[in-house]
Amino acid sequence: MEGREFGPRRSRETTKPRVVCPKLIFYHCKHCGNVFQLTSMGKGISPMCCDEKMEILSTKNPSEVSDDIIIDYKITGGYNENVVEVFWKIRNEAICVEWIYLRTFTGGQLKYVTNPKKTSFVFALADEDAYVYCDEDPCLECTFRCKRGFEIYAYIKDKAIVKIPLERMHANWQS
Repeated sequence: MEGREFGPRRSRETTKPRVVCPKLIFYHCKHCGNVFQLTSMGKGISPMCCDEKMEILSTKNPSEVSDDIIIDYKITGGYNENVVEVFWKIRNEAICVEWIYLRTFTGGQLKYVTNPKKTSFVFALADEDAYVYCDEDPCLECTFRCKRGFEIYAYIKDKAIVKIPLERMHANWQS
């Protein structure tokens, strides 16, 4: 790769990183609607809000909310400018996406939807999270599945959290 400059966000890993970011637990206050996210909690302990214990908010599969919203993603950028783009199409105007969270190998990123007309977010990746096997742009979603272990969480206000694992693979990925 003569003459090619490596970007500052490029992964320097020689093997695919393992997921070290713990699983997420989401809690919901049935009074005020607050959502609270934790990675762990002592056994039998729940966060409090409005003087009551918050309820665990279970996640839904995209197929469970497909009548209301379609959520999808695309991986682009190759070696140097690796990103995950999350986009959505609302089918039921009574709902709205409040935030999107991308859980990665080493942590996560949270973005709030401040403009209701916005229908996508770009999550830039760096260090271990930017690890890829090849320089294809966009990602071919091949058998290596570089981002397997990543998860997208989309909070549909007052309705559900949708969990989308980045595990898609195409059998005919060869170009």
